[in-house]
Amino acid sequence: LPIIRSFCINQWLVARSTVATNKGLQDYTVSVVVTCRNERGNIERVVKECPQMGKHTQIIFVEGGSSDGTLEEIQRVAQEYKEVRDISWYVQENKGKGDAVRKGFAHASSDVLMILDGDLTMPAQELSKFFEALVTAKGDFINGSRLVYSMESKAMQFLNLLANWFFGRQFSWILGQRIKDTLCGTKVLWKEDYGRIIANRSYFSMRDPFGDFDLLFGAAKLHLKIVDVPIRYKDRTYGQTNIRRFANGLVLLWMSIIAMRKFKFR
Repeated sequence: LPIIRSFCINQWLVARSTVATNKGLQDYTVSVVVTCRNERGNIERVVKECPQMGKHTQIIFVEGGSSDGTLEEIQRVAQEYKEVRDISWYVQENKGKGDAVRKGFAHASSDVLMILDGDLTMPAQELSKFFEALVTAKGDFINGSRLVYSMESKAMQFLNLLANWFFGRQFSWILGQRIKDTLCGTKVLWKEDYGRIIANRSYFSMRDPFGDFDLLFGAAKLHLKIVDVPIRYKDRTYGQTNIRRFANGLVLLWMSIIAMRKFKFR
């Protein structure tokens, strides 16, 4: 607790064991889950710009009920690039980015799991930085941060910037690890750790419609080391945002209160 913790006589350090490995970057496979709703103009760019990482890179599109022909574009691109890229696609039965991520991860077959937003405001080329940070043990859970480098003028509105700053400060206190940007769509973790997060979901008694908090809460519950990797946040070049700022903000605030109760006041 703030202030009170300063009066503690005993301080505890919790250490985790690490296992040395001789494996390198080329020894792991990667699944990139791309969530997309009304992102037709970005689909081919994802395939062209997504780097080949590790031993093999799989691209999984999860389409969320688009009205602009996104699904048809995914099917066209998957057929056109089938000789050079491993591409699969699935259609959501439910709604929300969180559901799309969970569906994509359920079909992923690789060692490393990645999330890439279909709007490409986070350049796909930067995924290689996340992969290297995870495999070289810089952290157990790699979280993107849009709030370090200067971003393009229309990339984020002021209210969104304010909300991201607020939740970053709040989560840093709740989880006991410094997190600058909780809502960046790009997150990378080991598939094995994701399986453990699934097993612990009932602890929080909530279903995250966005996916970001679900993964951060789960990683913190498992005492995984969360590390921020800064990205250069870009303007959209196609389509419009699917975010409902005020309604979604209230949901996120309620979820953070649940996390506070679980981590700080249990």
